[in-house]
Amino acid sequence: MNELTYKRTQSAHILVSILLVSVLGGLFLAGISMPQFWVIGIILALIGFLFSSLTVIVDKTAVYWYFGPGFWRKTIALDEIIRVRSVRNKWWYGWGIRYTPHGWLYNVYGLGAVELHLADGKKLRVGTDEPDSLRRTIESECARSH
Repeated sequence: MNELTYKRTQSAHILVSILLVSVLGGLFLAGISMPQFWVIGIILALIGFLFSSLTVIVDKTAVYWYFGPGFWRKTIALDEIIRVRSVRNKWWYGWGIRYTPHGWLYNVYGLGAVELHLADGKKLRVGTDEPDSLRRTIESECARSH
């Protein structure tokens, strides 16, 4: 990774809160002695940990992003990007990693995102709470690299 020009981590407070309430509520309602609820609780806690945040990084060569502690890393070289725009996702697209009518979406919270149009014709969206700032940074770095 080269010198960073942008780095932003967006936390998924609502997702983690929902999972925590679900785990604790399920254990309380079902009784702590039921082992299947412990397994479900551990799975939900793991999901909450892995998707607790989304970090987006831009340097002089690429755009990178990953969830939580480094889960599901993705890299797009700047020379693959032909267009970038700020967008607002539909609420029903949800959070996490999803396929939408606009390509793959990587998101942990909110509706803001940047849409990357790639040279191979594919599109994808990366969720952010700073879509305009991220878009400007990517556009600036793409202009320098092309």
